[in-house]
Amino acid sequence: MDTIRPLSKKERPVSGDGNVTTATKWALGLITLLILVFLCGRLNLYLRFSGDVARLLANGSDVSGRKFSYRQLEGLPQPVQQYFTHVLRPGQSYISSVHLLHTGLFKTELKKGWVAISGEEYFTAHRPGFVWKGKTPTFTARDMFVDGKGLVVHLFSLFQIQDSHGPQFNRGELMRWLGESVCFPTNLLPSKDLQWYPVDDQSARLEYSYQGMLISLMVKFNAAHEIEQMTAMRNMGEGPRQKWVTRLSEYQLRDGIRIPTVLEAAWDLPEGYFPYARFVITEIEYNRAL
Repeated sequence: MDTIRPLSKKERPVSGDGNVTTATKWALGLITLLILVFLCGRLNLYLRFSGDVARLLANGSDVSGRKFSYRQLEGLPQPVQQYFTHVLRPGQSYISSVHLLHTGLFKTELKKGWVAISGEEYFTAHRPGFVWKGKTPTFTARDMFVDGKGLVVHLFSLFQIQDSHGPQFNRGELMRWLGESVCFPTNLLPSKDLQWYPVDDQSARLEYSYQGMLISLMVKFNAAHEIEQMTAMRNMGEGPRQKWVTRLSEYQLRDGIRIPTVLEAAWDLPEGYFPYARFVITEIEYNRAL
């Protein structure tokens, strides 16, 4: 009787299962690598954001000992006086720093569709500054104004897609800080650097000077004595200055201060009105320890 000899590895027939197993292993390895890159990117962003916030708050100063009084409104344009008496109460402490969270919608380009976004932002008041981080399903963005310098960054995982800075961005980010001061309105009270000028019964011009930059906003008030719109000429990226609009609505009391909870930013161009950000404030905290 013949003896049955087991086949060697070379003699064994090739099965398709081996190829499938190899392909599966490669696919799992690729997925694992992509997950690791994504998680490393998130960690990298978190560390950068935390460092930027620490630098921002280190530059801040505590002005909460100052108190608002109606005497500060003497000589201001009538709609501006009505605004402050509506949103602030006598004895209100000045706001030194702000931390807020928001949800909303965002456009990466003016003619593209909206994407959902969630964001976190820190402000300092006495020394102008902010750090913002927004996350969408496809990318993460950061804007900031720290040490008198503006920076716009868009990130995806570990890879930096856009990093914009320079004099026009310094001015634009300072303008954003001033416009978003409606969320901490003691910052809009008159000072040696900030002045209000009359226009008409529903409007006034706001000017702010910082490190040689002069920012001017046209401010419109509604019948409830709330700021409903701000407009200014701002550089559109690295291009020329265009009409930039911030619309504000849904005012609510937060810690005794009346602030807008819905903010929309847009470009009002000759070819049309193009909103690119609509944020809804979900949480806000004032005078966090610096």
